[in-house]
Amino acid sequence: MKGAIYYSENESVRNRLFIDDLMKEAEQINIDLRLIVGDEQPDADVDFILFRDRNPALATKFEREGFRLCNRAEVNRIANDKLKSFELATLLGVAAVPTKKVQHINQIDTYPCVLKTVDGHGGQEVTLCTSAAQVEAFFTQFHDHTIIVQPYIESGARDIRVFMIGEEVIGAVKRTGNGSFKSNYTLGGSVEKYSLASWQEQEAKRIAKALNSDYIGIDFILLPDGRWLFNEIEDPVGARSLYTTHDFSVAGKLMGAIKERLSCKTLERFIKQPSLAKSGL
Repeated sequence: MKGAIYYSENESVRNRLFIDDLMKEAEQINIDLRLIVGDEQPDADVDFILFRDRNPALATKFEREGFRLCNRAEVNRIANDKLKSFELATLLGVAAVPTKKVQHINQIDTYPCVLKTVDGHGGQEVTLCTSAAQVEAFFTQFHDHTIIVQPYIESGARDIRVFMIGEEVIGAVKRTGNGSFKSNYTLGGSVEKYSLASWQEQEAKRIAKALNSDYIGIDFILLPDGRWLFNEIEDPVGARSLYTTHDFSVAGKLMGAIKERLSCKTLERFIKQPSLAKSGL
């Protein structure tokens, strides 16, 4: 089996350790895996592209050229638009942080509130606003972005990130912010292993199933009373917090799942085409 990993140039440097682990784990199960970066093109005969970029347009281009992407372009499109992610969770009956698109400061009449660009990530392009002046400053800074507003929800700066490979939960972590309402591990927050209740696991699986995703993270705000609210989907999701709190190789699980999924697709196609079976192809 032959595959490619795609990263932007900057992210290929920042994620070098994960890339190396992917390469090592792929080799152990006989997957010939090559890294492609920036404008590089995949070989025409690759069986899959592990797409590790926030770029729905490029993902769609690869799919139109006939490549099988993990995750597919539609996952990339929904996950990297916080409004679309909210709409999906609501459609699936998963309780979510109330979210709406805003185009003018006059549409905001309740403070404090949280403003975000729909395509920001890693805790960037997110601001807690307590006044109209702060809202105006955010609108000015991100005037060329689509902006959403959410109510500020007191959670002790805690959230849960659930890591999914296909419809399987492979791990979850609780993240707690450090002097900020943002809980992101990469922004200095703390992280610990978290055990999901069965109802939490089922909600995460419902989202992954609807997306038909290969590997995503799903973030939920943890409320003081034990309930949670869906917040956003991460694709591509970083695995630093999972490596820190769990004792398995995320890359190993991911490569194994991709090989199994593609092998099953090949077998299914083989069975459905008797002429191929008879010819021995």
